[in-house]
Amino acid sequence: MRISKEKRDKIAEQILAFLFQNSPKLFFTVDIAREVARDEEFIKNILLELEKKKVLTAVKKNPDGEPYTRRTRWGLSDKVYDTYKQLSDRGIQAY
Repeated sequence: MRISKEKRDKIAEQILAFLFQNSPKLFFTVDIAREVARDEEFIKNILLELEKKKVLTAVKKNPDGEPYTRRTRWGLSDKVYDTYKQLSDRGIQAY
């Protein structure tokens, strides 16, 4: 079963809203999938698409600088966060 582009875009908006509301904290794919109640592999594909568009930043190392072997943490890119922040300061809903 395929999901329409419109629904994928809405799910991407939910992800961005969640990350913005909890910024600057970074989240693992599994945490984001749990938050938006979707399959982890499906969410990972959307996260990778958003990373290609430079909307998200992928962090592949833990706070001690050790690389994760099978995990990635995700957060908004600085440019996207600043844009969301400006819109929310003006009272415009960004998502």
